[in-house]
Amino acid sequence: MQETMKIGILQNAEIINTALWLKKENILILADLHLGIEEMYTSQGIFLPRTNYEKIFRQLNETFKKTGRLKKIIVCGDLKHEFGNISEQEWKEVTNILAYLQAHADEVIIVKGDHDKIMGPIALFNKIKISDFYYNGKESIIVMHGNKLLELADKKEFSEAKTLIIGHGHPAVSLREQNKVGKYKCFLKGKFGNKVLVVLPSMCTVTEGTDVLKENLLSPFLKQDLSEFECWLVADKEYYFGKLKQIN
Repeated sequence: MQETMKIGILQNAEIINTALWLKKENILILADLHLGIEEMYTSQGIFLPRTNYEKIFRQLNETFKKTGRLKKIIVCGDLKHEFGNISEQEWKEVTNILAYLQAHADEVIIVKGDHDKIMGPIALFNKIKISDFYYNGKESIIVMHGNKLLELADKKEFSEAKTLIIGHGHPAVSLREQNKVGKYKCFLKGKFGNKVLVVLPSMCTVTEGTDVLKENLLSPFLKQDLSEFECWLVADKEYYFGKLKQIN
């Protein structure tokens, strides 16, 4: 992949792997870990090596080496995968990851996603906050999963926020290089009404995500023309690719 110009996604923010680090506030935002996803595939007769947890753990370790201790870590929805009962795999992986996050931040906040209906393991952790969204009034930033719109539209915090940060979309882009096509996770930045909208890629390592140029996107925030959205691809590092309409 060719080198591209270095353009920041937000002021005082840095992309680290699939996470977004708000450096001024010392807040790290993660999205869509989908811990335990392999067990769902197994129940459908599809057998995958259970590597998602280990790969996420290694990625977090690399990220913490760059950030140092954090003021807050925000998990922007879908910490675990199963909608219903918590599987044995999920229980073990969720509790281990939460303990690891707590060891590297003063506060851990879980923004609920559509896969987070039952969050029993989190009750074991006294200092973890669970919420429908996170709002930072000082920076006018609101963080939400991105699967709901109407439920938040009348919230004071939503109306006051100048920047929205969401997950849920699992954005990715497919690129042709020579005779091969590769799909890459990506960050997106565009507009939602009069607000800046930033979409995080999924941290889940089982799939790259949804091709924003070819596939239907689930988030109501992305049911719009995305051609003017800017794109940062995640590979060995982040690569700025300009606007989506410029990507072939």
